[in-house]
Amino acid sequence: MKIQLGDFNAKVVRENIFKPIIGNESLHQDSNDNDVRIVTFTTSKNLVVESMMFPHQNIHNYTWNSPDGKTQNQIDHILTERRWHTSMLNVQSFRGADCDIDHYQVVAKVRKRVAESKQAAQKFDVERFNPGKLNELEVKKQYQIEISHRFAALEYLSESKDINRALDNVKENIKTSAKDSLGLQIEAAQTMV
Repeated sequence: MKIQLGDFNAKVVRENIFKPIIGNESLHQDSNDNDVRIVTFTTSKNLVVESMMFPHQNIHNYTWNSPDGKTQNQIDHILTERRWHTSMLNVQSFRGADCDIDHYQVVAKVRKRVAESKQAAQKFDVERFNPGKLNELEVKKQYQIEISHRFAALEYLSESKDINRALDNVKENIKTSAKDSLGLQIEAAQTMV
């Protein structure tokens, strides 16, 4: 998601033709040269001026106050890609931040969307063992015997083997012992209600 924000010095007026790009909440009746520039820029880059999309009282739309205190404008804007337009929940100016400048702080509330990767979405066929059978005394003893026999066989292997190969042997022995002693866990079929 790309977000562009800053002091564009653009007094954008409400025009029905640009309503999908600039919204309907502009404060201005007249525009300046930067109005055309910001509209051209947003249309060419497939952006939306988010700062004029949300209805607020005028006091929360002003982003600049002139030094004489009489003129107030909405000239600081937040632009986002049209694709992520619905992720913006709110944009407004906050007059409480005292930064010793003539601009008000513009704050956006954004909904974060995280896409699941394709690899994570794929269901892997993983063997799941039934550990509940370890509560049965006979199964528990059988599993212990299986593991001890398999690891006893590993002790006689030469130490010059690759460490990764040795690790693979340990994993395989544990899986085989668990499969033989415990069996696989049967997943209940999901029913549609």
